[in-house]
Formats: sequence, structure tokens, C-alpha cells
Amino acid sequence: MKKAVYPGTFDPLTIGHLDIIKRASRLVDELHVVVADNYKKVPTFTTEERIDMIKRVTTDVPNIIVTSTTDLVVRYAHKHDITIMVRGLRNIQDYENEYALYQFNRNLNRNIETVILFPSSRNHFVSSSAIKELIVHHADISPYVPKEIIADLQNKLKPKLDE
Repeated sequence: MKKAVYPGTFDPLTIGHLDIIKRASRLVDELHVVVADNYKKVPTFTTEERIDMIKRVTTDVPNIIVTSTTDLVVRYAHKHDITIMVRGLRNIQDYENEYALYQFNRNLNRNIETVILFPSSRNHFVSSSAIKELIVHHADISPYVPKEIIADLQNKLKPKLDE
């Protein structure tokens, strides 16, 4: 069985993330979508909220497991016999970060191969931080996030809107 892991903070999940999830799920028998916090970022949504949002928008993807880890993703992969790590690459800044991460992961476990998926042209500029900025300024986020979670995002950031 070919398994892959697609990690991210998903804070919040965007249509770019969803695009990668759906495309990656077609390449493997089992895709683990893993919410993994980045120590450099303070998440807006709890881990449980992010897992719930991902599950709600991926009901049509039968071969995924949505979970989280507080460990290194490369260790998560090893523990679950996963040999492929999927990463999304939007721009040159992502490239520099992903290349460094690839090198660290490769040094930690040479048996895990990193596969890069590029976003579709309409998603290459979408980021979770940009979504939050749009919400705070009362802009329409419907082109950038799955419709099932728009209310979640607006409700979570509503206190910030009223300040």
C-alpha cells in the first residue's frame, strides 16, 4: 500500500490546500492529512477545529486520514510506514523554505521522499494569513476557502472585526 503524508498548519484551510489534498489522494492508496503546528506561528484555530474543518470539506475523498501531531512530521511518517511527504509550492519564498525543510527531513530519514505539487494557477497566491486579513477587513473570502467553512472563519475572527 502506497501511503503519503500532507502536513500543514491549515490555519485556516484554503482552496489551495484542498486542491493539493484532492490531487495527492489520487496518487496514493492512503493520504494522511496532518495538522502540525509551526512554532513560529500562533494559530487562530485549535488543532481540533482545524481537523474538523478539513474533515467537513473532504467527505468526498475516501482514502484520507485527518489527524495531528506534535512531533516532527518525518517521525510521524516513519511511525505510520509512510514513505512519501507531499508539499505544496506556491512561489520562490516557499521554494527556499521547502528546500531547507527537505534537506533536514532527508537527513533525519532517507527513506521518506518529498514530492512537490504546484497549485493551480488560480490558487498560487492564496495563503492562510491573507485569508485572515481579508476577513478582518470585511472582504469576500468565498473564492479562496471552501464554502463549508466560511462561517467558521468569520465567527472565529468576529471579535477582531468588532474591535
